[in-house]
Amino acid sequence: MTMHPITERQLLVNRRYFFGKSATGIGMAALASLLGEDAFANGDEIPAAITQIAPKAKRVIYLFQNGAPSHVELFDYKPELAKRHGEAVPDSLLAGKRFSTMTGNASGKKLLAPLEPFQNHGKSGATVSSLMPFTAGIADELCFVKSMFTEQVNHAPAINFFLSGNQLPGRPTIGAWLSYGLGSLNRNLPTFVAMTSVNPATTCGQIFYDSYWSSGFLPSRHQGVKLHAGSDPVLYLNNPQGVSPELRRNMLDGIAQLNQRKLEESGDPEVATRIAQYEMAYRMQTSVPELADISGEPKEVLDMYGPDVNKPGTFARNCLLARRLVERGTRFVQLMHAGWDQHKSLTTELYSQCKDTDQPSAALVKDLKMRGLLEDTLVIWGGEFGRTPFIQGDLNDRPNWGRDHHPYAFTLWMAGGGVKAGYTHGESDELGFNVAKEGVHVHDFQATLLHLLGIDHEKLTYKFQGRHYRLTDVHGKVVKAVLA
Repeated sequence: MTMHPITERQLLVNRRYFFGKSATGIGMAALASLLGEDAFANGDEIPAAITQIAPKAKRVIYLFQNGAPSHVELFDYKPELAKRHGEAVPDSLLAGKRFSTMTGNASGKKLLAPLEPFQNHGKSGATVSSLMPFTAGIADELCFVKSMFTEQVNHAPAINFFLSGNQLPGRPTIGAWLSYGLGSLNRNLPTFVAMTSVNPATTCGQIFYDSYWSSGFLPSRHQGVKLHAGSDPVLYLNNPQGVSPELRRNMLDGIAQLNQRKLEESGDPEVATRIAQYEMAYRMQTSVPELADISGEPKEVLDMYGPDVNKPGTFARNCLLARRLVERGTRFVQLMHAGWDQHKSLTTELYSQCKDTDQPSAALVKDLKMRGLLEDTLVIWGGEFGRTPFIQGDLNDRPNWGRDHHPYAFTLWMAGGGVKAGYTHGESDELGFNVAKEGVHVHDFQATLLHLLGIDHEKLTYKFQGRHYRLTDVHGKVVKAVLA
């Protein structure tokens, strides 16, 4: 039976009045929660409704490589691919496969050997290209997953899929889910922070969309806060000229009183979010400048990250800031470095990308370990898919060699946070074309990430438009083999 809209409106008003004016009303409860210490702020009090799993990690640093690094160039060595350089890709591998429009019909495409040699490293014997010497140096700290696969073949849908569980923008991203499910570790800093970087010389047209750190349909207080390069990392955070801290405090108190009245009338959680965000911004006026000031870092630490650490906005600087953020209690830091989309620039820009990211990524892992943070900090390095074992372009035109998008097998690595160190999970076939063993779907990866943080991925849900949503949708299984 459908209720008349006027009758329904009257009932809603009555409910809002009751809850807003009652001594135990939802408005006051929400405000008390938001302005006091966040729920589960010590990182241990995870509600039983979400999990009974003992968490291995308290925080995550996700080094997301936009554009898709070539697995067969960096980590997944295939002697057969090198041996068969220049041969046509077998048609048997192409049946039912979908590639980007830049490849179109892949039949007849030539196999392309990796550009640089591989070697085994550490006690684990992990294969790493000479393009990544610093990463090779920490091979025994890493857990390689060489059997990743996804469903998306283009960048933005594939990145959305990795970060939110859906190819379309509008769903909550991983950091937002963790903010919602676990709360804050430091009320003076955002729970979820995003930073972006790109080599200025790259020709890859990667765009950083806001959906990559969105809270989707979760309350907007769980959205990622984007830190910018330069002296003003958070826009509009500083007081305007002529506005003193005392004047700003009085202004916020007045606004809070007005918002509180509105909250009591409506019970709208977005009003409560607005109150909390004003207060967070006020506290960040002190915490963010201190965070961004790296002048107190020892020279040996700065040297470890490489020369670019002294340049704001670089991947190296962002890696150092990520360590400083998790050290101070930020739960999820998402670094995104664009430029890996080498359709015709393998012999040039791939080298630049490795130079940008190799040393800082390895330094971050070593820095966390030196400070006793790696044990409960999960570090992830990887892109949205891999790249084709066959060439895009003319085999006789080496300066313009490239590889197209490849969702059927690719590699990422993890470190710390409860994963096995010095371990390789899964494998691709002899050409790096398809998963051959122990495949890991994107939803499996997401389920495993949440498990490491003590969350049962099937129980962390949010009801929206009549349906209970979760990061892994209705899929995903924990990859127990990678757990320490």
